[in-house]
Amino acid sequence: MTEMQAVYRPLQINPARLANLFKKQFDLCNVQRGETVVLISDLGTRRAYIQAAFAAATEMGADIYEMCVNNLPTYTKVGVPTVGQCKGTLDALKVANLIVIFHPPVFSAWVKTVRQAGARVLMVLDGPDDLEQLQAPSGLKEAVLRADQLLRETKEVRVTSDAGTDLVYSCGDYPVMSQYGYAESPGRFDHWGGGHVHTFPNEGSANGRVVVSPGDIVILPYCRYVVDRIELTIRDGFITKINGGLDAALMGDWLEDCRASEDDRDPFAISHLGWGLNPQARWYWTALNGDTPERSRAATRVFPGNFLFSTGPNTEGGGNRKTKGHYDVPMRNCTVALDGKTVIEKGKIVDTGMQVVPDRR
Repeated sequence: MTEMQAVYRPLQINPARLANLFKKQFDLCNVQRGETVVLISDLGTRRAYIQAAFAAATEMGADIYEMCVNNLPTYTKVGVPTVGQCKGTLDALKVANLIVIFHPPVFSAWVKTVRQAGARVLMVLDGPDDLEQLQAPSGLKEAVLRADQLLRETKEVRVTSDAGTDLVYSCGDYPVMSQYGYAESPGRFDHWGGGHVHTFPNEGSANGRVVVSPGDIVILPYCRYVVDRIELTIRDGFITKINGGLDAALMGDWLEDCRASEDDRDPFAISHLGWGLNPQARWYWTALNGDTPERSRAATRVFPGNFLFSTGPNTEGGGNRKTKGHYDVPMRNCTVALDGKTVIEKGKIVDTGMQVVPDRR
């Protein structure tokens, strides 16, 4: 068994196709001859990705180099800066055209700095066959931008479900953030395999009840299907009660342990809320492919019609909460209404402008 096979499951696509896959992605990202592409890797990055990116950029006439950080970043350590502390690294990134990063930089201040300088940032986190399957299909960008526009114009969102969810929150104080799978314009941040939209609720505005049901998915900090109900009471933007069995205990104890002090409520705050639109993703892939994080980073967040509920930090949207108590739960079978107009009904997108025909891959 080789070292690569010992660490990762076997590739499901021919490794020789990776260079072409990266070239297609770089085309989507509008990489031009003479541009500078920087790869930010870490100690766990697949070397096959680095080689494929080098080959693709070279064929396209772009200059490319790798910056490897001495770390193993994960989604359970959100907001931890992985670059910028070594002298010169941030200055180098600010003059790059495209930054391809192989670990999650979300909630990190340096990302905002390089984007303001005009760099495009593409996050690559998923397995090789997931990159192929989830690569943005025709029409996804337009559907995401439609959702983005609708959410920007929305003052109140109501989320309900037959399981008992009835959550209402106001929005407009924080920016809407959307991903359609590629970073083609100056300052854009995106996730290869993405296809979703979200924003942070106005402070103190989220109220109601959220019921996480069996078959919903916890993708951060765990990667697991929910097996029993979690009943959350939400008051003025914070979870005040967590009732249920095993999954409720897993949630409550994780958030409790992320508190910085006895009076720290930030892990229990409501964070980004939104929904998925990528028709290439399916909710059952965790059952089909296993519960390793690599198989859950994009697919479980973006399958069409899911409502993504989360807790914790909001610095990505410009807020002040930096807590590590971040919990992400894509919920199935929810109904989402924007200012009284239903756009998702029981987990199905009903707004025709947000519907995308999947490719057969």
